[in-house]
Amino acid sequence: MDVPVVAVRSVGPDSVAIELDTPQGFSAFPGQFVKLSLTVEGEGVSRFYTVSSPDTEESFEVTVGVDPEGELAPHLANLESGDTVSIEGPFGNAYYEGEGRAVVIAGGPGVGPAVAIAERALAEDEDAAVVYADDEPIHESRLHALDAAGMSVDLIGEGDDLTGPVEAAASEGGTVFVFGFAEFCERAQDALDAAGVPEDAVHVESFG
Repeated sequence: MDVPVVAVRSVGPDSVAIELDTPQGFSAFPGQFVKLSLTVEGEGVSRFYTVSSPDTEESFEVTVGVDPEGELAPHLANLESGDTVSIEGPFGNAYYEGEGRAVVIAGGPGVGPAVAIAERALAEDEDAAVVYADDEPIHESRLHALDAAGMSVDLIGEGDDLTGPVEAAASEGGTVFVFGFAEFCERAQDALDAAGVPEDAVHVESFG
C-alpha cells in the first residue's frame, strides 16, 4: 500500500528517521519491521526497515542508515512531506508488547528499535535497559531523554567489550532483545551467555 511521508529528519551521521502516516488497519509493535519500496529509474527497489517509534498511532517511524552508494536509502533520505512510499508488513517476531522490563542490546542501526522499545516500556510504566555500541551514535537526543527519565542507557564504542555492560543490564531480569548486524548479534549472544541468559530466552533480529 502507498502511504504519505510526514517528515524526514536527520538523527545522526548518515542516518535519517522517516515518519510515515499510519494507514487504516495497520498496526505494529516496536521491534517489528516493514518492507519499503520505491520506483528508482523505472525499477522497483525494496528494503526492510525496523519500526523505531514506540507505537503506530496516527504515524510511525523507521530509521534508515544512508549509504550514498545504496540503491534505496539515498532516495528515501531525499523524500519530502507529501511524497509517498509503498509499505508491506509488519513482519518479525522480535518485538515488545509491554511485557515488563525490557533489556535491549543494539549495534549500529539497531538503536532504532532499541529506543522504540525503551520508550514503549516507559509509556507502560515499566523499566528498560539499553546497551548501544556505536562510534557515531544515532538518536542521541532520544537516548539522553530515556536516561533522564530513569531508564538505564549505556553507550559504548563499536569495538568495546560487551560483557560487563550486558551483564549489568541483564542483572535485574527482563525480556531480552538484540538488534544489529550478524557479527554484533554473535558478540551480544556471547555476552548474554556469560551473563547466564539462555539463548532460547533472547529475541534476536539480525540485519544480515
